[in-house]
Amino acid sequence: MSGDSFAMPDIVKSMGLVFGDIGTSPIYALTAIFLLIPPTPENVMGILSLIIWTLTILVTVEYTYLAMHLGKKGEGGTIVLKETLLPLLKSGNQVAFVTLLAIIGISLFIGDGVITPAISILSAVEGILLIPGFEATPQTWLMIIAGVIAICLFSFQSRGTERVAWTFGPVMLLWFIALAGFGLMALISSPSVLLALNPLLGISYVLNHGLEGFLILSSVILCATGSEALFADMGHLGREPIIRAWYFVFIALALNYLGQGAFAMTHPEAKNILFEMVFANLQIVYIPFLILSIAATVIASQAMISGIFSIVYQGITTRIMPLLRIEYTSPQLRSQIYIDVMNWMLLFAVLFVILIFRSSNNLTLAYGLAVAGDMAITGILITMIMFHRGEIIRTLLAAGILMINFAFLVATFHKIPYGGYISLLIAVIPFCVIMIYVNGQKRLADALSPVPLDEFLPKFTQTYKTVNRISGSALFFARDFRKLPQYIPRIMFTNNIVYDDNIIISIIRTEQPFGVTWGFTRELTPGLSIFEIYLGYMEIADIGHILKEAEIDEKTIFYGMEDIVTVHVVWRIFAILKKLSPSMVQFYKLPSDRIHGVVTRVEM
Repeated sequence: MSGDSFAMPDIVKSMGLVFGDIGTSPIYALTAIFLLIPPTPENVMGILSLIIWTLTILVTVEYTYLAMHLGKKGEGGTIVLKETLLPLLKSGNQVAFVTLLAIIGISLFIGDGVITPAISILSAVEGILLIPGFEATPQTWLMIIAGVIAICLFSFQSRGTERVAWTFGPVMLLWFIALAGFGLMALISSPSVLLALNPLLGISYVLNHGLEGFLILSSVILCATGSEALFADMGHLGREPIIRAWYFVFIALALNYLGQGAFAMTHPEAKNILFEMVFANLQIVYIPFLILSIAATVIASQAMISGIFSIVYQGITTRIMPLLRIEYTSPQLRSQIYIDVMNWMLLFAVLFVILIFRSSNNLTLAYGLAVAGDMAITGILITMIMFHRGEIIRTLLAAGILMINFAFLVATFHKIPYGGYISLLIAVIPFCVIMIYVNGQKRLADALSPVPLDEFLPKFTQTYKTVNRISGSALFFARDFRKLPQYIPRIMFTNNIVYDDNIIISIIRTEQPFGVTWGFTRELTPGLSIFEIYLGYMEIADIGHILKEAEIDEKTIFYGMEDIVTVHVVWRIFAILKKLSPSMVQFYKLPSDRIHGVVTRVEM
């Protein structure tokens, strides 16, 4: 979707799909900051200035201006930046460095994705404490309520969100209107906070408060959480509706933060600034507002879960993550997917985080490290792309923003001992899985010693003429027909299983996110032909349907499986990953009654 081919419904829809996380930050961001420092007028003005300009520089300029204009065909995310950058690079070392950065970025995004639902839902549920009669509700009960909401949310994923997704946009639109409205109410009583729009107030706050002023950036970053999800989910609706929606969202967030700042100055004893501000200004609508805030945090969590599913799918198709069972929950929307293993692992991690940290205030101490790391990696990739494209002005702009990214990242390092290590520990799991899988696949490919096509063809021609052939067609899956996997010659030359028509199927992922092309490359020799399928790395394709379209009526489908024998602990983990993940033919859901897996024993 590009140019002006978007409509108001798409703008509203994007509020529900991509702005949930950043839109629910006002529930806890300022509260977290003023638990650390007193809300004196000087502190409030400095912090508000930092928040407004963080949203302006990191979200508006880095993401909606620079990053979103790099997305291929309206796609976003760390992997898209990696795939955009790799063709521009000359040396192998640069390619390895960029790939490693992208893997760290994906891992941090997943680490961040665990804390987002926990902090969002828990902080909204804690608003119950302001309802008259519920002030003494034990924290354990609030944790249980948050946990039940999380369990319901994750249990619903397998059914797909399509049926309720149409409500997400209107609910979030109502949420942003409420944020802006309550912010304005508080602003009227103290309009002087509008002076915080001056960036010099934020800069002087950091410079005048020494180390404390610098470290407070680790809490200021909370206002920009969700920027990476905003970019990763860009493919659902395209660039324009998201950018247009951001103008409205930005104004609503800015008004609310300014209003909260005004309220904090006049009510320095406030423990939960947003909810107390709403309660003080319009008590009659407090309970509806609380219900709306819980709905908004559920939608925010949904956006993060969808973002993680998208990133994992990109990882599978670009071959840096093992194959996982994927269910397509919508016949219309190819982006609506469900990954069973990821879903339940995320739920377990979210409940674990709620149990450990107990309150949203404790969670704010852990939150922000993965976000800042992810933003810095996005900044590095954007700067490198602009540099290699020779866009000097944008390169300088990206490099300037990258310095700001690094300032936030360094400031968040002090969170590591206070709980930041949890998001890093969670991020380490996908990082290790990816590294073991990528290196294991390379080692496995070497150990399997593929057969070059020019060696294979003379033997095939000889065998085809001499053996009793089976009538019909057989399909053989090979990643690259120029280097055939061992199982194909073994079937044909050792077991003498040769069909009248033998077709080698090669599925190739292209550098573009979308697009499906296919066809017979050529008949290599009588009885043997190559059928190539080119898929974009985001493309969800029905291989069975493509084979039918091509009028291939196969009798049998052969594919290779590996029985890995090893004493090395890392390769044992790799062997377990291979065993647990579905084969390529299972991944593409080919007809099970025709599939024959051929096992090759491999020592690693």
